[in-house]
Amino acid sequence: MDMDMSIASLSVGLSQYKTDQKLGVSLLKMSMNDMSNDVGALLPSTSDTGNMAVDPSVGSVLDVKA
Repeated sequence: MDMDMSIASLSVGLSQYKTDQKLGVSLLKMSMNDMSNDVGALLPSTSDTGNMAVDPSVGSVLDVKA
């Protein structure tokens, strides 16, 4: 009888572990999707702005006076 109870409790524990693991992976995926959506909203898409080119001369010269 004691052996049957320990096998049953191990089975229940393993099932709970697997459920917890699936929940953790699911929450991680949701978090990663939300993060990528947030980053996508912050960064402007070059395809949406047409042919806006960055001026290559900007930042190439630094004037310093002592």
